[in-house]
Amino acid sequence: MEYFDRIAGRYDEWYKTKTGQYVDRVEKWLIFSMMRTKSGKALDLGCGTGNYTLELKKRGFDVIGLDASEGMLRIARSKGLNCIRGNAYSLPFPEESFDLVLSVTMFEFIHEPEKVLAEIHRVLKPGGEVVIGTMNGKSLWFLFKRLKSIFTETAYRYARFYTPGELEGLLRKAGFTNVESAGVIFFPSFWPLLGLAEKVDRKCHKKCRWFGAFIAVRGEKS
Repeated sequence: MEYFDRIAGRYDEWYKTKTGQYVDRVEKWLIFSMMRTKSGKALDLGCGTGNYTLELKKRGFDVIGLDASEGMLRIARSKGLNCIRGNAYSLPFPEESFDLVLSVTMFEFIHEPEKVLAEIHRVLKPGGEVVIGTMNGKSLWFLFKRLKSIFTETAYRYARFYTPGELEGLLRKAGFTNVESAGVIFFPSFWPLLGLAEKVDRKCHKKCRWFGAFIAVRGEKS
């Protein structure tokens, strides 16, 4: 958590860069195109600086964010968001509390995903939905980022990557049904033609999901 506390401000500012704006726009397009829940009570698990918490709030959800980094949470709260510090392995909520649990770029940094998914399943209402977005270690984008992290400390040094199939398997094992996945961002971060890249993202997010730098999986609690 010390690392995430240190980089919180830099992390939030990255979304204002040209690359950050492209990544954010495309990832949100994927997440919200997959999401079937349109209203209700939502948990943004691993909310960071509140990027998705704010988006859920704008879309009318009664949303609370949870993160383990106080540095990240300070920035999230400065945006007027309801965010608390907590542990994903033991969520401080009663059973069947939420219609939606969204978790974007958190699963890379947990050691026991089965425990976290069991907690997500517990706090979801019957018929509730989970959507998880994470990085795909088999993509060109994150191959480059992982190599860079050997020489410079980045978050990727501490990350565990998944494939769409691995994420689908984890959700099914945790009891979720109607599981599906998709992926976007097929070019490395230094690719100059972002307009072309975004067109490819929107066209190939299903068929080419295995190669996307960002992958998302969703499931439902029966």
